[in-house]
Amino acid sequence: MEIRKIQKSDYKNIKALYTGAFPANERAPFHLLRKRAEQGRADFWIIREEGKNIGLAYLVTYKDLAYLFYYAIDSSYRGKGYGTKALKKVMEIYKDYRLFLALEDWREESENKVQRIKRHNFYLNCGLHDLPYKLKEADVIFSIMGTGSAVEPEEYKALMNRYVSLPMKYFIDFRIIKDE
Repeated sequence: MEIRKIQKSDYKNIKALYTGAFPANERAPFHLLRKRAEQGRADFWIIREEGKNIGLAYLVTYKDLAYLFYYAIDSSYRGKGYGTKALKKVMEIYKDYRLFLALEDWREESENKVQRIKRHNFYLNCGLHDLPYKLKEADVIFSIMGTGSAVEPEEYKALMNRYVSLPMKYFIDFRIIKDE
């Protein structure tokens, strides 16, 4: 398995994986992801196996925080150990950071509750643990998991302000809220 920074020639295939893996209300515009990576505000990784693009990891870093903003494995490669292997490699790359991610709450009633539970268990099995807050990004509220101590509201706000910058930081609601 190879994990490397994305190259210009990878964007077309990765965009298809990105749009297929995440619901529209959870996706940032792809051109923004690309631009922020090119500006050095994010790390955009491609995951490859036997010469094929099988996944992506997109992380935003700030001080000792690494936010795994997007992580996806192509559906034809899921359930075969690739996701675990790739995530462990990502975690190794960011071992000096408090890595965290947002995911749909598996405790809520939803049409995809079984999928949410499986996703939560996947992250638990990879070594992440539940963190005591929730994230609000635009109109969506997520649970948070991570590898280190809790991400405090002001730390998350600083990370996202650096990532989105002016003027967007005034128009998009990014914040940590108490987990009730």
